[in-house]
Parts: sequence; structure tokens; C-alpha cells
Amino acid sequence: MSVMGAHGWSSARLGFVVCGYLAFFCGQFVPQAEAGCRERESPNCCTGRNNECFEYTKRKTMCYCDTYCQKTRDCCEDYQRVCQISAIDCVVGSWGPWSPCTSPCGVGSTERSRQVSVPPRNGGAPCPDLKQRRGCFGNNAICSTAKEVAKILPDSFKRNFKDPWRRPHMLMKEEKASYCVYLRVKQASTACKLKLWSAHLVRERLVCAECQSAAMSKTDRCGGDGLETTRTFWAAASVPGCHGSWVRESSSERCRCPPYSVLFV
Repeated sequence: MSVMGAHGWSSARLGFVVCGYLAFFCGQFVPQAEAGCRERESPNCCTGRNNECFEYTKRKTMCYCDTYCQKTRDCCEDYQRVCQISAIDCVVGSWGPWSPCTSPCGVGSTERSRQVSVPPRNGGAPCPDLKQRRGCFGNNAICSTAKEVAKILPDSFKRNFKDPWRRPHMLMKEEKASYCVYLRVKQASTACKLKLWSAHLVRERLVCAECQSAAMSKTDRCGGDGLETTRTFWAAASVPGCHGSWVRESSSERCRCPPYSVLFV
């Protein structure tokens, strides 16, 4: 009895060991069920390249449920079925009109744009360029004015000027109302320091220039009276080599500039 009991116990123990080995080898060589996108918390699927959109498999590895996993080939096994992927390419509208040239006179640039009608999803083709830019040459109506060079003198030159040769019977020239222009100096040459009045024409100084009747052209304006947002040029008539540029900031009709200003001539 004892011998048979011992033999029976040995057989049972041997069977237990054999089953254990079989279970081990089955676990190594027989595929086990992988984790899936359905097991993730909502939302099950993610767009783009989302490293947090993963699930652990039974083998402690990671599979992904984002659209980028199709390129890296590490999607969860039920990715196609659960996420119902169908790539949607980007769709854009037609181009809009070209913008005005950035430079009203001379070389500048212009651009146009278009809008996205349908954004790409689920790994679809990305959007093409939404903006285009090209060069342009501005030839605005003001360009001829921008080329004018203002000739200026100190305000003492003609203020309250009276012609000593005028006779009472002579017809006086029609006097037109003067106007003032306020210009911000952007550049002045070194020669401007030679005279006291022109030495005040320094960078970033706001200068009042008065256009009086005698200096007006047929258009009732003084040549070179400046443009807003565009540099124009000036030259001091009584100071050789004194010249520079300025930008018009504002103007006022029927006015007189304060003392120590300049006059258009």
C-alpha cells in the first residue's frame, strides 16, 4: 500500500510539473489577446500624434489609438474597427484678391490668402500654403508729389514783407489764404549746423512750415509740402548743402506758424 501510495503521489507531482511547463511555453509561444482602443476611457481615439493615447497590452507593451499610429505601425489591434478611420484630406477655398502694394511709390510687396474649408482629419493630407506674397511697384497718384523737394527759408524772410517799389496805382496780386504743415524731421545733413535757423532742423523734431500766397503754385499749394506716412525731401535755400527728409503729420488751413518756423519758397 505504502509503495503504491508513494508511486501515485510521484505521478501526481510529475503531472503537476508537466502542466506547469506546458502553461509556461503556451504563454511564450501562443499569442495572447492584446489590449484595444475600446478599453480606453472616452474618447477612445485621438487625432494627430498623441503620446497619451495608448493602452497597455497583456505583455506590458504599449499600443496607440492616435492617427499617427498608422505611420509608425503600433496601433492597437482594434484601431480600425473601433475608431472607424477614414482619412479626410484638407480642402481650401479659392484665393482672395491681392492686397494693395505696401509701398505707394516704388518697390514693395503684396499678398493674398485663402481659408481652410475642411481641416485634415485622421491622417489626411495636410493643408497647402494659405498665403502667397510677391513683389510689386507702387505708382500711386501721389508719387509725383513724393518726388518734389521742398525749398525752405526761415519764417523771418517774408513775414510782413512789403515791396518798397510798389506804386499805389499798381494792381496787387491776389492774396490767397496761407496754410500750415507740421512735419517730423527724419534726416538732416551736417551742413545745416552752419546757420542758426537751420540748426534747429534736427532728427525727430516737429517743424511747422507755412505756405504763403507768394509761394503757391497754380494748384494753390506749395511744392514739396509733404505726405503722410511717406518720406519727402527738403532743402534749405540759403544754406548750401543743408538738406534732409521729413514726414507730414498734420496740416491746418488759414493759419500762421509760430515764430522760428520755416516758409516754403
